Amino acid sequence: MHPSIHSFASTVAIVTGGSSGIGLAVSTALAAHGAKVVINGRDEAKLDRAAEAIQARAAEPDSVAVLAGDISEPATGARLAELAKQRFGAVDVLINNAGCFAPQSFLEHTEADFDQYTNVITKGSFFAAQGAARAMIESGGGAIVNVGSMWADRAIGATPSSAYSAAKAGVHALTRNLAIELAGFGIRVNAVAPAVVETPIYSGFMSEDEVRDVLPTFGSMHPLGRNGIPADIVPAILFLASQSAGWITGSVLAVDGGVLAGSPA
Repeated sequence: MHPSIHSFASTVAIVTGGSSGIGLAVSTALAAHGAKVVINGRDEAKLDRAAEAIQARAAEPDSVAVLAGDISEPATGARLAELAKQRFGAVDVLINNAGCFAPQSFLEHTEADFDQYTNVITKGSFFAAQGAARAMIESGGGAIVNVGSMWADRAIGATPSSAYSAAKAGVHALTRNLAIELAGFGIRVNAVAPAVVETPIYSGFMSEDEVRDVLPTFGSMHPLGRNGIPADIVPAILFLASQSAGWITGSVLAVDGGVLAGSPA
């Protein structure tokens, strides 16, 4: 039998965008189930606070390391893998979670907007995976889980997201390509595709009052009748990262309240 999906003892994981939202939730869950975790983001003080919160729930002492850096720079992905090896001895799991999101009309998008989405989401995932995969090959395999998006497969008029959607579609394509290229090294590559998940990312383009008043109105877009929360996404990520998913690679798992299945009446 496979071990429980909740057993990550002797596992070393890297989580990008690990200081808030889905990244913080999955980092906390991994550490709580025995993993050593390296978290990445741009804000060192925020990372340090997150590390304290993760360690407070961790199963083992000295379970968290942090690396502040821009994930869109290829060197950051390489540095993450090196830090994981130096502190914890290996890289077994990578969660490519870092992202940015702010709905904007296609006709108003600038080159800078486009580059930000592409650099953080697509390029960041690409080179973080490259650094992790090189380390995984050294130790005989591993698992990469990319956080994609429902928006990669479905356009939503209320949230114009052309550049974001294109970047996330790149992550879905990357998932399938890396699954094929890395299978021979014992590295599985999968993705989750969430719909609206209530995380701090929405505070980047809405006021606190707007988040409180507007965000719940998106609940009806989901056939299951509500927005997601990070705790809805974490179990899917843990499953794909675990040996329970040992015969799954190249899959993009919708975790979206039913959005991709169809529209509610």
